[in-house]
Amino acid sequence: MILVVLGTHELPFTRLVQEVERCKEKNVIQEDVIVQHGHTKYASDSLTLRPFVSYDEMHDLYDRARFIITHAGTGSVITGLRKGKKVIAAPRLKLYGEHNDDHQLELATEFAKEGYVLSWYDGEALEDAIRKIDTFKPKPFRSNKKRMFQLIEDFIDEA
Repeated sequence: MILVVLGTHELPFTRLVQEVERCKEKNVIQEDVIVQHGHTKYASDSLTLRPFVSYDEMHDLYDRARFIITHAGTGSVITGLRKGKKVIAAPRLKLYGEHNDDHQLELATEFAKEGYVLSWYDGEALEDAIRKIDTFKPKPFRSNKKRMFQLIEDFIDEA
């Protein structure tokens, strides 16, 4: 099974669901696809669509998925990485009214540059990233949370 995560942002991300469905219908994706689509209204005969799921169910879906295709939201990407899943990050873009700014483009670019994820960018075919997924060896994810907390603590202590 492949899990597609659009998150809970109120703006639609139809572009990604359409691209996933196109890949499914072209048989690039042969397995079942579950899409957590949030506020993105969409109907499909080839995808299993779920608007929202509980925290526990979402973690179960991540665990069961062979790989994850997700909007480039920090929580969704990092959840996949922490679970050792291969991730294709697809940034929502301001240009298409999918988000208020392009911070997801920045996040996807950095995570891909560091070797943590594959990315799908505007103008690219999603099947190119899907075809790389089996041979992709993601860099193991290590959070820098402790270092960030130490930097904040040092800053406060110095103030």
